[in-house]
Amino acid sequence: MDALKRMTNDGAMLADPASLINEAMFEPKFWAERGELAAVSGGRGATWFLESGPRRWVLRHYRRGGFVARLSQDRYLWAGEQRVRSFAEYRLLADLAERGLPVPRPVAARYQRSGLSYRCDLIMERIADSEPLSAMLAAAAVSDASWRAIGAAIARLHGGGVDHADLNAHNILLDSRGGVSVIDFDRGRVRERGAWTVHNLRRLHRSLAKISRQLPPDRFSGETWECLLAGYGPLGH
Repeated sequence: MDALKRMTNDGAMLADPASLINEAMFEPKFWAERGELAAVSGGRGATWFLESGPRRWVLRHYRRGGFVARLSQDRYLWAGEQRVRSFAEYRLLADLAERGLPVPRPVAARYQRSGLSYRCDLIMERIADSEPLSAMLAAAAVSDASWRAIGAAIARLHGGGVDHADLNAHNILLDSRGGVSVIDFDRGRVRERGAWTVHNLRRLHRSLAKISRQLPPDRFSGETWECLLAGYGPLGH
């Protein structure tokens, strides 16, 4: 995917030329005034779901987490354009989507610089008819076939050298056709296969164990985890 870079008054944009993106489209107000702001999601990052004709997009504003968020909720230290988080995620997603891996296709990214800091945003295609694994588990048990599909999707990413920095139950989407996608590749990277694959899986296991503590026992157990590992393949054991 060839991205077109365009400078703005206080930063730059990176976009798929076919998307016809302009800078106003990174503002939720732009979509709200047109009645095309479908939903808002909370969490560490601010996320808006956009619906405009055939376009189904997700707009995410990058926010800080942890203690540092008390100092600045959405500003990052400027260390050069090559280190801008939204640009890095755009380029990673574009590469992975071109390789046919189970990720959303990026549409556009931007940053706004002010002195030694910057803010940034990313627009990507929305995975149709999908829900996070965490939400699905809160509502009902997930089938063994779905657990195996989740494992297989993670294995595809790991086979492609993709290290997800925060693999958890909120970042895995299941759609109505049984498909699995993985989202939120902020700080993700492509690297040689190594121990990080095990760390990814352990992080996901901790996330599943945490969210299932207050749920019925059929939502997540040793047996369901074994189904996921069976889908992942021999290297998951």
